[in-house]
Amino acid sequence: QVQLVESGGGLVQPGGSLRLSCAASGIIFSGNAMQWYRQAPGKQRELVARISSDGSTRYVDSVKGRFTISRDNAENTVYLQMNNLKPDDTGVYYCNVPIPPIGYWGQGTQVTVSS
Repeated sequence: QVQLVESGGGLVQPGGSLRLSCAASGIIFSGNAMQWYRQAPGKQRELVARISSDGSTRYVDSVKGRFTISRDNAENTVYLQMNNLKPDDTGVYYCNVPIPPIGYWGQGTQVTVSS
């Protein structure tokens, strides 16, 4: 079955960096787009970054220039490098593979940006 396992979250001060990882199994990883979502307390889950199977990327405006999504097809892993973190980046970050009809989700990893 499909499994997505995130890691790398934690507590960081404003201006700091974190790298999230998502290890995938049960899918043809190289043939699928991969996505990172986040959900802040009291807010809806939002798409933060997407990387297509050809390596093209998209970001929500609020993270452009600070976050970088990448993938390692040999390791079946997608990464989210987050720099210059801000308190508004706080939330649970989820890995997602958008395979119809409903996609698959990881369990999430908490990111807290606070001084």
